[in-house]
Amino acid sequence: MQKVQLGHSDLRVTPICLGTMTFGEQVGEATAHTILSRSMERGVNFIDTAEMYAVPARAETFGATETIIGNWFAKNPGAREKLVVATKVAGPSRGMPWVREGGGLTAQDIAASCEGSLKRLKTDVIDLYQIHWPERNVPMFGQMYYNPAHERTQTSIHEQLEALGGLVKQGKIRYIGLSNESPFGVHEFVRLAEQHGLPRVATVQNVYNLLSRAVDNGLDETMHRLNVSLIPYSPLAFGLLTGKYDEPGIDGPNTPRDARIGKFESVRKQRWGRPESLAAARRYNALARANGMTPTQMALAWCYTRWVCASTIIGVTTVAQLDEDLDAWGTKLSPEVLAAIDKIRWEIRDPAI
Repeated sequence: MQKVQLGHSDLRVTPICLGTMTFGEQVGEATAHTILSRSMERGVNFIDTAEMYAVPARAETFGATETIIGNWFAKNPGAREKLVVATKVAGPSRGMPWVREGGGLTAQDIAASCEGSLKRLKTDVIDLYQIHWPERNVPMFGQMYYNPAHERTQTSIHEQLEALGGLVKQGKIRYIGLSNESPFGVHEFVRLAEQHGLPRVATVQNVYNLLSRAVDNGLDETMHRLNVSLIPYSPLAFGLLTGKYDEPGIDGPNTPRDARIGKFESVRKQRWGRPESLAAARRYNALARANGMTPTQMALAWCYTRWVCASTIIGVTTVAQLDEDLDAWGTKLSPEVLAAIDKIRWEIRDPAI
């Protein structure tokens, strides 16, 4: 895999990134360490985490994923220097007071979160430090509409950038990124950075898969023109695009409880548990099988080859899943398959937006 440059930064990463949000909840530490080692053995040099992980978020597992990664670094001298490490500072509390109390995202919040992440990761510097979700009122995680009546801003984008700039000057972070962001947010972060000589956003980490393509409705142009790289998450739509939910009779309420969207009610109630999302996934999965591919192969190949995607974040719970996802690299989708994908999207649009 040829490395790609992230935005205006000098970070060069593999076009596949290992996501780690399952570490500490679905994946125990020993298995997580095996996955990390295998990923590096296979050439992946980019890992992504967050202070609020594991997912689904619980007070008991806050910071667990970063701690697991830090322990792996301690056991594998030299590994840290070979990897680009990304993590995230949580936005204002979304019903998770153990993550961030109250509203806003103050300079003190950002500094304290960075210190916590550095300590748990057992590292001196974070290569890419991202704001996990906007401090402003922005529709996300399955919400469809912006409502100005819900505005809650307490900390301006300029203030957030100044806080991040201070961490860059201190050598604690190298570059900054955003997550779950809108075209307006990306433009404003870049505009203010250029106006005030503050760190420029290198990346945006948003959901992007066959069931959720809001990126293609304006954010794609924004990122292209501003030279900001997309590092998409959930390319397999929380497992829906692997085919494991294709059995007849499975819908949102009847999802197998040993599966991720069945095990965690909070996830099941969000976009991935919608009957419309499950129905759409089955159509894409059937298309993959009809063309000699597994659903996983087609869904990942679609992300891997989209011009807008710089490095696709894959989340796994086993080494076998990791190998399957990495083996999908190089799969080519024919013009006929791509046309069929777009035909399905024209009919059903984005059920898991």
